[in-house]
Amino acid sequence: MTTEARKEKLTKVLSSRQPDLHVVLEEVTIAHNASAVARTCEAVGALNLHIVSSHPEKVVLNEAITTRAEKWLLIHFHQSTAQCLSLLKSQGSKIAVTTLSAQAVAHTDLDYCQPLALVFGNEAEGVSAEALKLADYQIHIPMVGLVQSLNLSVSVAIILYEAFRQRLVRGWYSERRLSDREFEQLLKIWLANEHQRLPFLEKK
Repeated sequence: MTTEARKEKLTKVLSSRQPDLHVVLEEVTIAHNASAVARTCEAVGALNLHIVSSHPEKVVLNEAITTRAEKWLLIHFHQSTAQCLSLLKSQGSKIAVTTLSAQAVAHTDLDYCQPLALVFGNEAEGVSAEALKLADYQIHIPMVGLVQSLNLSVSVAIILYEAFRQRLVRGWYSERRLSDREFEQLLKIWLANEHQRLPFLEKK
């Protein structure tokens, strides 16, 4: 049974959630990465994690890595990048893809204080041509070393914390950004999730 103190904590955390900050993973192949991304999303208050996978039944999050962060997220599965990004665009989100292309600007130059979907490609191939086609922005993380790439979950963390920084300065974490209806619906889900384990988790 959820105590009043716990309900108060959940209410406070939910009040700072960012419903218009989306993270999209394209065909992620390493469970460790998807699990670490879920944990980072929860830490910065990003509410929606989208996983594009042609085989969603194979996407398994590792509970030892997520520390059950996925219970406090809305995780959406999509069969294709086009379907996912077209839906997000129709809902008013701008699309920012991470890429090493010559057109990409530093991730710190992007304005994260707008409805935004951040798209990350898989570990081997990066973002798809479809994602680039639908992108409003192309961004990259500046690097000066010989290795010009970072682990997927590290890249997500760096970019999400820039979004967190900008939104924190703007005061978006000190005001409720969910509608009353959305807030009540999610609080009910969170209270129900307190003692449940999601079906796509792998316990280690």
